[in-house]
Amino acid sequence: MLTVVGVLLVALAGAEAVVASQNRQYTDAALTETGPLRVHGQELLSVLLDQETGVRGYAVSGDRTDLAPYDEGVRQEREIVATISRLIDDYPGIAQELRLVEERAEQWRSTVAEPVINATTANGPAAGQALLNDQARQQFDGIRSAIEALQAEILTARDRVVSEIERTGDLLVLLLIVAAVVVVLAGTVLLLSLEKMVVRPLTSLAGQVREVADGDYRHRIAGEGPPEFLALAEDVDSMRQKIARELDEVREARERIEWVNSQLQKQAEELVRSNRDLEQFAYVASHDLQEPLRKVASFCQLLQRRYAGQLDERADQYIAFAVDGAQRMQRLINDLLAFSRIGRLTTGFTDVDLNRVMAEVAGQTEAGRQYADAELTWSELPVIRGEEPLLTNLLVNLVSNSVKFRRPDVPPKVHVSARLVDGEWEISCQDNGIGIEPEFADKIFVIFQRLHSKDAYPGTGIGLAIVKKIVEYHGGRVWVDTGTPEGTAIRFTLPARDEDVEAALAAEAAEDAATGEDAAGPAADGPADADADAGTGAALDDDGGSDRTGPAVRQARRQDTPDPAGEPGGGGTGGTKETVG
Repeated sequence: MLTVVGVLLVALAGAEAVVASQNRQYTDAALTETGPLRVHGQELLSVLLDQETGVRGYAVSGDRTDLAPYDEGVRQEREIVATISRLIDDYPGIAQELRLVEERAEQWRSTVAEPVINATTANGPAAGQALLNDQARQQFDGIRSAIEALQAEILTARDRVVSEIERTGDLLVLLLIVAAVVVVLAGTVLLLSLEKMVVRPLTSLAGQVREVADGDYRHRIAGEGPPEFLALAEDVDSMRQKIARELDEVREARERIEWVNSQLQKQAEELVRSNRDLEQFAYVASHDLQEPLRKVASFCQLLQRRYAGQLDERADQYIAFAVDGAQRMQRLINDLLAFSRIGRLTTGFTDVDLNRVMAEVAGQTEAGRQYADAELTWSELPVIRGEEPLLTNLLVNLVSNSVKFRRPDVPPKVHVSARLVDGEWEISCQDNGIGIEPEFADKIFVIFQRLHSKDAYPGTGIGLAIVKKIVEYHGGRVWVDTGTPEGTAIRFTLPARDEDVEAALAAEAAEDAATGEDAAGPAADGPADADADAGTGAALDDDGGSDRTGPAVRQARRQDTPDPAGEPGGGGTGGTKETVG
């Protein structure tokens, strides 16, 4: 059908083009040929009248100047005849009438005008006037009749052209109406065909797909209409079946996961209860063991003081073994009691200035550092949310371990630093001690795990387990940096306060802007550049020899930390050292 409509419309368009071309030709003929011909016909009559007037005037006056209209009329006649001749190629009737006018005009000039002029010139006006008789007038009337016939023929040609213009215009309008009717009919038929072959099947398919999309995955999708729609419906139904199968699998998997989650929840609750019972047991056991253990240790020490040297050497050795064992057991129980108390007895989180904590740590570890000739330094540290006693215990354990596990004949150096990383404070305790092998990096945080004998390095093996529990209680994590070239670096994270993070971001943005300005202009003076370079790293030097504070640390300390004058590690310099020995 579309082919037929297309061929019909092309034929109509071709016919319309032909008719429009004809209409244009006739219109051009009316405007450029027949119209000007009528005007030229009138002009031709006018110039012939001028010739006749000039001849009569000369015959009356005998003055040669009166012949000027005659001479000018002859010249204009030739021009008008030439112009008319160029326009009448398609009009043979007009050409015939024009020849008749020319013949009569030429005959009048040869039989009347020229003899009158010659007679007047030779014999005077009277002779000329004698020749202007009725016969001469009749001859000129013949010219008028010929011109009127020419005008009538031009008018006939014009009427014929106008008639053709009207005919072709009407035909063009008719063809346009036919084309419009064909388009309307074809559009109507096409819309009805689309409704039947496309819209209805597609609407039906969309409705079925919508039912499936609403959750009825068991609804079978049936197609109708053209073969393409049937194939599309089959493909959509295949997809529905696949989705239905996958949903069944997902439903089964979800049921299994829910069952597993319920089992895991039960196990987790059981594990929490078990851990709580174990912590309670450890607390009760260690607490209740204190009294008999103190009694055993007291009596052993009493035996050692009272009977030392009175028994044989073996008895003194046995008593020393008993005293040492009781003391070690007492230390072990005290450490276990401290471990079990973490998170059980809490005073709530407050803002804790780690610089003040480090001053307390320096005081608590002063005796051990004096004995080992140790140097303790720390960079400017942040203010965090936590429990100050637990954080003090954490840092005391780390500093004590760094002093204890030192290399022979090498004075220990311990440096504590902090940097802001992804919204958390990463705090490092770096020393120059014996270091830790990478394979033992996780083992050292397990309770009662030791890498050395108690004779080489005394202790209960619970210090780093306490460190890990305190860090996790504060929402952080702890690990050993195995990439340190010398000594040991233990790092742990603590959540940063929102104001510290915002201050760090603002400081970094300001520093980036300043860096851009410096790059655009000439270099600034040396101290300013050095200051900017120091601010680009948010980390503090972990080597213990230098101290660099990033913009986040400086900003946080300026806003939130008062100046603890007189305390080690206090102030805003960011490089306070506590050196003992």
